[in-house]
Amino acid sequence: MILGSIEAGGTKFVCGIGNEQGEVLERISIPTKTPDETIPEVIEFFKKRKVEAIGIGTFGPIDVKKSSPTYGHVLNTPKLAWQNYPFFQTVLDELQVPTGFTTDVNAAALGEYQFGAAKGLDSCLYITVGTGIGAGAVVNGELLEGLSHPEMGHIIVRRHPDDHFEGNCPFHKDCFEGLAAGPAIEKRWGKKGIEMTDRKEVWEMEAYYIAQALVQYIMILVPERIVIGGGVAHQESIFPLVRENVKSLLNGYFTHQELNENIADYIVAPGLKDNAGLVGGLVLARHALEEEG
Repeated sequence: MILGSIEAGGTKFVCGIGNEQGEVLERISIPTKTPDETIPEVIEFFKKRKVEAIGIGTFGPIDVKKSSPTYGHVLNTPKLAWQNYPFFQTVLDELQVPTGFTTDVNAAALGEYQFGAAKGLDSCLYITVGTGIGAGAVVNGELLEGLSHPEMGHIIVRRHPDDHFEGNCPFHKDCFEGLAAGPAIEKRWGKKGIEMTDRKEVWEMEAYYIAQALVQYIMILVPERIVIGGGVAHQESIFPLVRENVKSLLNGYFTHQELNENIADYIVAPGLKDNAGLVGGLVLARHALEEEG
């Protein structure tokens, strides 16, 4: 089975070829420009490989409701050239193969659920903390979606007592993403996170915000595992800080070992490393093929 996967990000499209076992056999990276510039390169790559199905995990917001007249469109993204772009239909028309479509974080959650850190469980949550913040959840084997896909990066969190940064979100200023995404870190401290790996105060504040968000997700969804990905997660010191903050905020409310003495096995890095989204696209492609019989 030859499957295709598109991980569409704000700076690059990662396109891959793989199989139903989640193995990525070939991949390329294409800069994210306008649809007229980027999509023809994407289509050309897959036409040469004769894929049987394709899965798309993309930046959002997007319309994921199949009964909607704008299903498969990119919606009011800050990337103006992509607003209202019929992403799903364009790929379907060009490649004429079964096509799965969801957010980039939903795809990553699927990848980790099937082949990564949450393999063998019934539920998981994947959160990416990078240029933006987003999260996807798998519950009882299904992606969590309703009126739309979750926008977990835009929840409201309590401000750190020492934080006077106004926030960076164009919609909500000091929501979770506005306070804790990569651009917020850079604007608050005057340097990129990667340049401040040894500054404890930076990561203590970051962990304070991430932990608050995770506690809200835990209280609402109680996933069996939480996977943290994205650029900020490459800062290894963030994990113990987040875990300790989560335990402190939960304050013994849950008696489960996973949320107490075994929390190091509950809040984890991606098992698929930077391939979570790409592998999730292969899972989407397989599902699309199966749905067509």
